[in-house]
Amino acid sequence: MKCESAFESIVLLSYGELPDEMAGPLEQHLAECENCRAELEAMRWFDEHLALRPVVEPSPNLLAQSRMRLDDALDMIPPHGIVTRLRTSFFRWMGHIQSAPALATLLLGVGFLSGNFTYRYQVAHEPKPMPTTVLSHAADGVIANVTGIVQTPNTDLVQVNYNRVVPETMEGSLDNPEIRQLLLMGTNAAAAGPVRMNSVALLTDACKTERGCQPTPDGKGIRHALMVSLRYDSDAGVRMKALEGLQQYVGQDQHVRDAVSEALMSDRDAQVRKLAVEMLQPVRTDSSVQQVLRTVSTQDVNPYIRTASYQALQGMGDIQ
Repeated sequence: MKCESAFESIVLLSYGELPDEMAGPLEQHLAECENCRAELEAMRWFDEHLALRPVVEPSPNLLAQSRMRLDDALDMIPPHGIVTRLRTSFFRWMGHIQSAPALATLLLGVGFLSGNFTYRYQVAHEPKPMPTTVLSHAADGVIANVTGIVQTPNTDLVQVNYNRVVPETMEGSLDNPEIRQLLLMGTNAAAAGPVRMNSVALLTDACKTERGCQPTPDGKGIRHALMVSLRYDSDAGVRMKALEGLQQYVGQDQHVRDAVSEALMSDRDAQVRKLAVEMLQPVRTDSSVQQVLRTVSTQDVNPYIRTASYQALQGMGDIQ
């Protein structure tokens, strides 16, 4: 649509007489043309201020004379083309058949269908613009994975569905189940080293105060998470902190006792093995613990650990 046609459509739009099939091209033209947008804004400003004025009904004679003068003025306008002349004749003819509502309705229906068909034909045959890439919530996080890809048939348009990892923050007490669950997730081996250390340290504090450190029905509570960290975490400091959290449960929980014994037998860090020996001394009368102490007292590469294990076997006592 050119600016000249757009000005005429703006006038029709202002009077509520713009055909539906012209609304789309006008809106597209206004999005690209600053002058036409300014014309539309000026027309709207004029209508708003005109609406503030009192409405005076014109006399029949004035109305008839105005229509005649309008027809004469329209006749004096030079033709702009076959489409413009047809449209002008059409609206003038519609003004003359206002006394025939049924015929007017029929003609409007035929005109609407014809215009709609013409518009669809133009849209179907006009050059296809290059599709743009649209990102929804582009700043909400990194892309985690792609979940689906759909291509529109017979086009280059591709729709890609994906999930984002959106960082969030939660603040609360250690007694909060959601906070505790997040801390358990923080002990996962995939987490960063400082995250694992802080998570295990907080869970150890919870165990020292006996807050939520009791075994759970599914076996996935804090005590279990500390045993997993003791067995598999690559950071010796994290394993030491996990041992501290499990210390008070060595005498009452066989699973904890087995995890500590395993750490004494196979942990690579000497400090972890030293702490494990100290933790097992109160339960050295347990047969499985005795077997571990005998093995370590003869095979451990650290002299201190061999000596501490031997001394623990020499001083048998009751389980504390």
